[in-house]
Amino acid sequence: MQDLIKADGTPLEFYLARLGEAEEALASIDAGTATILERALTAEELSLDDGLKLAAAEGRELQALIAVADQVRRDVVGDVITYVVNRNINFTNICFVGCRFCAFSRTPHQTDAYFLSLEEIGRRAAEAWQRGASEVCVQGGLPRGMDGYHYRNVLLAIKKGAPEIHIHAYSPMEIVFGVEQTGLPLADYLLMLKEAGLGTLPGTAAEILDDRVRQLISRQKLTVKQWIEVITTAHRLGIRTTSTMMYGHLENSEHWVRQLVLLRDIQKQTGGFTEFVPLGFVHQNTLLYRLGGARPGPTIQEHLKVHALSRLMLRGWVDNIQVSWVKLGRELSQACMRVGANDYGGTLMDENISRLAGATAGEYLSPAEFQHRIRELGRIPAQRSTEYKIIERREGSGPTVQI
Repeated sequence: MQDLIKADGTPLEFYLARLGEAEEALASIDAGTATILERALTAEELSLDDGLKLAAAEGRELQALIAVADQVRRDVVGDVITYVVNRNINFTNICFVGCRFCAFSRTPHQTDAYFLSLEEIGRRAAEAWQRGASEVCVQGGLPRGMDGYHYRNVLLAIKKGAPEIHIHAYSPMEIVFGVEQTGLPLADYLLMLKEAGLGTLPGTAAEILDDRVRQLISRQKLTVKQWIEVITTAHRLGIRTTSTMMYGHLENSEHWVRQLVLLRDIQKQTGGFTEFVPLGFVHQNTLLYRLGGARPGPTIQEHLKVHALSRLMLRGWVDNIQVSWVKLGRELSQACMRVGANDYGGTLMDENISRLAGATAGEYLSPAEFQHRIRELGRIPAQRSTEYKIIERREGSGPTVQI
């Protein structure tokens, strides 16, 4: 992690030096950038052009962007950092899609391919509930020939094992696959899943919502139009979703800003997003990187910019910004909490997807460890539900960490 932090020759401390001094930081930077950031401080909605200008920030301008994002976070959501106690159930790693950025999927004949039984899925859900989880997050590969009703049967098995647990399940790609396999209309398929116990939908499979980029990173993945259709239909049916963006591969900063504007526009129409989750590309074990098709993950500046931009661009519409601790690692996760983020995500018992891509932050963090890290930042830990209802708030804080 230290190599990543120092890779551009500028210490991480430089970018965080003006935290708590947003107004002062604006006094010594480019006037155009300062004007945009001043408007952000007064809750004025930022335009696409504003976002593009901020995405180009470097040096003192980036320092000011971060200071303003931290101030806006404080103004909007205060000093609480939330987390959810959950378990991942990746019920199969068999997949025909062949996403070049994925190191999780296997062919049916590989020795480490697996497909969990419904009984095992129910057992894992019950165990998660007994260990204090309020949520299971369910996603898997797409095996050829799988019955599209299997997704419903997985939900029923989970509810049998743990009737009260919240099921956060199935990316838009999985939903499209299920629709294709069953022949049901999208709305009817989602309603069937909702009746079987589906609570919320992960807004994953978004990567970058630009069809030209998507063709390069995964030609068989669903289109931008399909992703939007699944998400907006789910929202219309009362199924809330997360929203995500994967950065640090083939995209550029214009793609970030356009995606944030698109997500904001969807939220204005539906109000169905619970959070935004920036997902830094973990490159080490992926075909996309090994074949020279992508840069080696995001730079430190990109991590900081994306989290800060999301706080400012989504203000008033999607106010929960989550760090992906399993992708970022400890030090960088803590830093991103200081540039606009307010949620640590889940405890992730049995996280596999990022780990297999090369992430080294582990596959589980206990609630006690979350609380420790949050207090290191001088912030207030709170366990939440999937839809951000506070379950338990733990008052008290420790000294601000020196990163």
